[in-house]
Amino acid sequence: MDQCALATKGRTAFALLIALLLLTGCASRSTDGVTRDAAEASRNGGWVIVQRGDTLGTLAQRAGIPLERLQRFNPGVNARRLAVGQRLLMPTQRERAPYRGPYRYQVRPGDTYSRIARRFGTQASQIQSANPGVRPTQLKVGQLIQVPLSARGTASRSGGSSSSSKPSAPRRASLPDPGALPGSARRWPWPLDDYRIARAYGTDSHGTLQPMLLATERDARAKAVASGEVRYAGSMRQLGKVVIVHHPDNLQSVYALCDRLLVENGQAVKRGEALCTVGYSNATERHDLLFDLRHGGKPVNPQRVLR
Repeated sequence: MDQCALATKGRTAFALLIALLLLTGCASRSTDGVTRDAAEASRNGGWVIVQRGDTLGTLAQRAGIPLERLQRFNPGVNARRLAVGQRLLMPTQRERAPYRGPYRYQVRPGDTYSRIARRFGTQASQIQSANPGVRPTQLKVGQLIQVPLSARGTASRSGGSSSSSKPSAPRRASLPDPGALPGSARRWPWPLDDYRIARAYGTDSHGTLQPMLLATERDARAKAVASGEVRYAGSMRQLGKVVIVHHPDNLQSVYALCDRLLVENGQAVKRGEALCTVGYSNATERHDLLFDLRHGGKPVNPQRVLR
């Protein structure tokens, strides 16, 4: 679930200054909505300063927001190369960044359509078209607006659902093409010893891409499909307990709907090592594991990789 971009040179001096303040303990926040407290930043829709040892997963956990929402609100951030003093925009509980857009965005101090468009890699004209009842010159702090992310998004609609407007996926608009699947992503073992594919990877009847769902037995343990580092081990809304493992060659594996976590953030794991126990779903009346594979943050059909 990484997102890749180069940081602008203009922020280097500021980042170094903030890093110095953090290391000396002289400041916990600045006057422009920047804070070291992820939960506070999420409440106020401000910016959080990355501290030593922080990852996107730990920041999302402290803020009580889904990791993917934090990633999508920071499309120019390389999650593998966070720097002490780096600023991250923290989404509030009112905001949303659905897989197929448009974003529900809360206006911050100093925001204009042009500034918001630059932040999310879209165009001010599209944002204006998506919000016909809002005057661009009269934006109010805390106001919610729609932010489509491509010309095929919801620019012609206001407040419409993503399924009816058929926008393109934010990840396709914000992430560069990672290229061909690396040679290391071959013949990986399945994450469960005993399973059946309850839902295959692919799009549903609404055109929404769905990850793979594996049904298994009680007390089953999900295992790492390849060696790597646990970048997130915690809870997410609608996904229960989740483990995200980063592997070499910009690959990631996701294990969701877990019942009990067996690993911690930052832990190195080997192929076949148990990550979590699989939870029981009242909706399906089964023990289900949601399994997802990513290359450079973009979804990959697991059956291309697993043996």
